[in-house]
Amino acid sequence: MRKCILIISMICFLGLLNWGRAYSQPSADTLYKQNRNYTNQTELYNIYRTEKADVVMLGNSITFGANWNELLGRTQIVNRGIVSDNTSGILHRMGYIYKLHPQFCCIMAGINDIYQDAPSEKIFENYKKIIEGLQEHKIVPIIQSTLFVSTKWKRYSEKNIEVAKLDSMLAEYARLKGIEFVDLNALMSKDHLLLEELTTDGVHLTAKGYAIWRDELEKTLKKHGI
Repeated sequence: MRKCILIISMICFLGLLNWGRAYSQPSADTLYKQNRNYTNQTELYNIYRTEKADVVMLGNSITFGANWNELLGRTQIVNRGIVSDNTSGILHRMGYIYKLHPQFCCIMAGINDIYQDAPSEKIFENYKKIIEGLQEHKIVPIIQSTLFVSTKWKRYSEKNIEVAKLDSMLAEYARLKGIEFVDLNALMSKDHLLLEELTTDGVHLTAKGYAIWRDELEKTLKKHGI
């Protein structure tokens, strides 16, 4: 009997321990606070001397990975991508975008949220808040499709389903609101998979991938007279 009680007690203890771990697990809403890249970059934003930009590139490590002034051959583009950032983190640093008074803000976000198991509907709601904030500050948003990952990246099949859902919602929202939607996946993916020759590791881009992105973005900027 004592042995039985001991076993039951251990099971209950382990159950409570696992419940406590699950309960304390940070959600995608707060994970940006644990991102050292986020802290380092926002601290740098506070000391940068740039006061004005024509275009801000906003996103995560995929955006961060290129020098956009050199890539586009321009001088008034500011990169505000942060490695590992998600839409909640972006929402909490929008002040750094507003103070640059750009004409346009090009956004690519969502893949980190998806890999943090945030539902696409929640990501979409954050995205709308980002866009509405830009519009309130007279900044024109340009939505760039959240890129699929390739077979090199973990859990690619299930996660690309969520990418497709998010992009579908973003494309429809853009259509209804008259916002530019740059569908990079139409050029950079096949069968809901990022093309292998365009990625270094399954999610981050090669120079060839950035060249495709550049050419599409250049068309959009020229369309808007910039």
